[in-house]
Amino acid sequence: MALSRRIAYIDLSTGKIETKPIPIEMRRKFLGGRGLDAYLLYNHCEKGIDPFSPENPLIVSAGLLVGTLASATSRTHVMAKSPLTGMLGSCNMGGFFAPELRWAGFDHLVIKGKADKPVYIWIHNGEIEIRDAKNLWGKSVTEAQWAVREELGDPDVKCLVCGPAGEKLVRFANVMTGIKNAGGRTGMGAVMGSKNLKLIAVRGTMDIKIAYPKEALEFNKRFIEQITTAKVNQTMGILGTPFIWGATNSWGGVRVNNFQYNQLLYADDVEPERFHEIANETFGKYHMAGCFACQVHCRARYRIPDGPYKGCYDEGPEYTTQGAFASEVGCTSALTVLTGNYLCNQYGVDWLELGSLIAWAMELYEKGILTIRDTGGIDLRFGNDEAVIEMIKHVCERDTWLGDVLAEGGLKAAEIIGRDSIKYLIHVKGMQNLHSDERPTPALALNIATASRGSDHLRSRPAIDLYHLPEPVLRKIYSNPVPYDGPLSSDFRSYEGKAWQVFWQEQCFMAVDSLGICKYHTTFLGATLPNFEDWTKVIYYNTGLEFTPQELWTIAERCNNMERLFNIREGLTPDDPFKGDILVDRYFTEPTKRGAPDVIGTCIDREKFLKMREEFYRYHGWDEKTGAPTEETLIRLGIDNEPSHLL
Repeated sequence: MALSRRIAYIDLSTGKIETKPIPIEMRRKFLGGRGLDAYLLYNHCEKGIDPFSPENPLIVSAGLLVGTLASATSRTHVMAKSPLTGMLGSCNMGGFFAPELRWAGFDHLVIKGKADKPVYIWIHNGEIEIRDAKNLWGKSVTEAQWAVREELGDPDVKCLVCGPAGEKLVRFANVMTGIKNAGGRTGMGAVMGSKNLKLIAVRGTMDIKIAYPKEALEFNKRFIEQITTAKVNQTMGILGTPFIWGATNSWGGVRVNNFQYNQLLYADDVEPERFHEIANETFGKYHMAGCFACQVHCRARYRIPDGPYKGCYDEGPEYTTQGAFASEVGCTSALTVLTGNYLCNQYGVDWLELGSLIAWAMELYEKGILTIRDTGGIDLRFGNDEAVIEMIKHVCERDTWLGDVLAEGGLKAAEIIGRDSIKYLIHVKGMQNLHSDERPTPALALNIATASRGSDHLRSRPAIDLYHLPEPVLRKIYSNPVPYDGPLSSDFRSYEGKAWQVFWQEQCFMAVDSLGICKYHTTFLGATLPNFEDWTKVIYYNTGLEFTPQELWTIAERCNNMERLFNIREGLTPDDPFKGDILVDRYFTEPTKRGAPDVIGTCIDREKFLKMREEFYRYHGWDEKTGAPTEETLIRLGIDNEPSHLL
């Protein structure tokens, strides 16, 4: 059964392994994936521990619907206390690892301790072993995966791995699966490295019994029709996610030269159509690929067309890679984006964080806060393509003073560099913002300020707010499955109704993360894609569990509040510039300089922003001053006695 998968507790210090069933009442409260991981983290992570402590639990999971007959159910989630922010650490990725984990008999792994020497975990059909990884340590993300497949004699083994950046404890190192499925943000790869855990290999042939297979297949046909006829997904199937960067840059919504401009000029070589051409030329006409059970196929395959890495194979880039190695650092070369993408995938590092940090260092260099001596002789001016590539390697290798400092993450680096460098860091809760510029868009600004893992677009971003949708269309979406009769505005510059939209998206994204569904298959970039009502049917046909859409909403609320409790316990207060739900001052004081006429000259109004944040807290049932869930809210959601240690 889809509900029969177990949870495994693995202690790398002692070698002890214990497995348990997951009680049905825990499924009904937290589903699986990110939702149940939030419960496990709050229950297994002691307050205030060092993220590199052996006692920091590394939690790996598959969503409730992964590996079933439902579309796009490929997502792996990883959670721990973050070495980058000291708060909630969380990442989510597609690919094929999570389905294989379920077919091997497990939904959640709780990994504690630290091995005496490098090890990997081998999971196959209900069995778990801890094995020597001395031959894997030091290998790149792809080298390590092929080496373990050869050792196990099975090319179909799926792996979750930390690269050299994780081994060197770069605080924003990724966990990776396959060539480019990146569990980025918050440094979960560094937590793997701190445990001397190089890799988790899985192989499974255990069937998942579907509760109502005929109905599940019939409903999924409708699901596929809905997904594949959406224009946004048809576009992604041709151009991949780079089309998002191209569209956003056209009106002035991307960060350029760190935060000095909001539109990249002379950008023809880094537009999505150019990457499409390169993939065609170097891989062929049929270069788009997809994750498990996905019909969108948003991932391009290519070979680097020129330069020192000419001929190297990779997948991508994503729109965030264009931001990291083009607009943020002021570069306009496709070769720089593709090479940066390749290096980050091989080192296993978060390009969103790394590109933003390099852009920050470039601004410090141009302002004289960093000198040519600090950079080790690198001319770190904006637009210097060679400098960007060199800095990627130095940060991942930690082999120069500046590379080692940036590997510590923005807040720690600013403390080391000093000299007002913190003023130019674009972050929330210690995590760099992605390449987007939210000064013209209050809803998106509230999203990054309040996201549970730091400045981020994948926790609560109402991206359709940018589409100028008519108010009745917005109301149809945002008034379900719970009623909402407050204001909504088609104007993305407005503050009216935006707090509700962010609140709604937060529950939507938590639900899909707990089910293991890709966000491109729900209300994120497309306004007509499945959400709560559709998911209750998918869950029922595949697992037999019955929920109403309103019950699913409440589960998502409960899981989001577990994440909030964790962050509150680790010191979150609303206005704390390092741990709070607040933007850096530049959002409020520096108007945008480029873009569409209604975008030029905008910045966030501080007073309106704070009122919007209070409104957001009210929807949650959080105290407006402290941002903490009220006792009434915790009782309503049934989490007033946490930690309960039921799992």
